[in-house]
Amino acid sequence: MGSAKDIVVRPISAAEAREVVRRVHYSGKVVNNSTLHLGVFHAGRLEGAMQFGSPMDRRKVLPLVRGTKWNQMLELNRMAFTDTLPRNSESRAMGVAFRMLRKHRPDIKWILSFSDATQCGDGTIYRAAGFVLTGMKVNNQIWEMPDGTRVSRTTMTKAGNIAATGGAASMRAVEAAGGVPMPGYQLRYLKFLDPSWDDRLTVPEIPFDSIPAAARMYRGKRQPVEGSGVHPDTGGADPTLALHTPHE
Repeated sequence: MGSAKDIVVRPISAAEAREVVRRVHYSGKVVNNSTLHLGVFHAGRLEGAMQFGSPMDRRKVLPLVRGTKWNQMLELNRMAFTDTLPRNSESRAMGVAFRMLRKHRPDIKWILSFSDATQCGDGTIYRAAGFVLTGMKVNNQIWEMPDGTRVSRTTMTKAGNIAATGGAASMRAVEAAGGVPMPGYQLRYLKFLDPSWDDRLTVPEIPFDSIPAAARMYRGKRQPVEGSGVHPDTGGADPTLALHTPHE
């Protein structure tokens, strides 16, 4: 299989990145506002993609870091890797990507990302890559139907506006069809690309051992808590509602 040092990270087109995400990412969905697309190649084949772009609502996430301007942060919207990549490729690819950003986009001071501990993982790969945990929230946005398909409450209620008649009716239809909310969490991670900005964080940094057992997940499976072992997983929430508040 080779070594993670053998991978090559370089820019790719939006179309190439979206094809990888649709094929490999657990959600099968792309984020249309991604603006930077990096491919992960191994033995000359495109085996992974990372997509960076704007968060759903910059006005709510910019205050996480004091003094951040509109163009000084990015969200890691999607990260998708095939199983054929060598072990630790995720950490290696992120490390290369961050070095590229520091060199070519010094105006980007920090990166935001979310882990979907309802359907995918609790973000152990982010912890291994030097992110800090800045938010945890019980996630009641994903509903599972009797046939195993999953729907987002946010999508069904038109961006979460359940007060709207159509949105409320949609959720009643989901419930009537046997849909049930999936238990889980969403975790918010943040990484400073500019170390001089470390002291600008305006919300508490949450210790990793504070992640509850109910949120421990790897590749879509609940995990027993045994120390702080690190296992790679793919990230980028689907996106359910983004976390915009401190530890909840």
